[in-house]
Amino acid sequence: MERVIDLDEAAAAVAARRPAWQAAGLTVKPVTWRDEAAPWPQRLETDRSKVSDPDSIGIHVRNSRDAELHVVLYRGGWADVDHITSIDDAGVIPAPAMTSAQVFGALLDTCAARVFGLRVTDE
Repeated sequence: MERVIDLDEAAAAVAARRPAWQAAGLTVKPVTWRDEAAPWPQRLETDRSKVSDPDSIGIHVRNSRDAELHVVLYRGGWADVDHITSIDDAGVIPAPAMTSAQVFGALLDTCAARVFGLRVTDE
């Protein structure tokens, strides 16, 4: 897979937002890493040091009212974003091409606003 985005920088964008998300009462699970070099089926790891050739990271955030956000970012430059805020509002949030950690951070901010009503602008 082509390397368009640095996943370590993207994970840093998540880490920069974690304190504000937690202060807002959200539960932020550890970032998960998938190793392209690992044998199939590839395990998701929360310890970055166990992943030699990361091809994606995953983020899972939820609130106490069962709203959830799941984001998977691929080093090839795309992201899959799923959410649920209620029985009537669940699905996919379209994501632009991911060209940098800054673009990914902006996506996270947009998704947090949509799913949780949270506004975070400073990294």
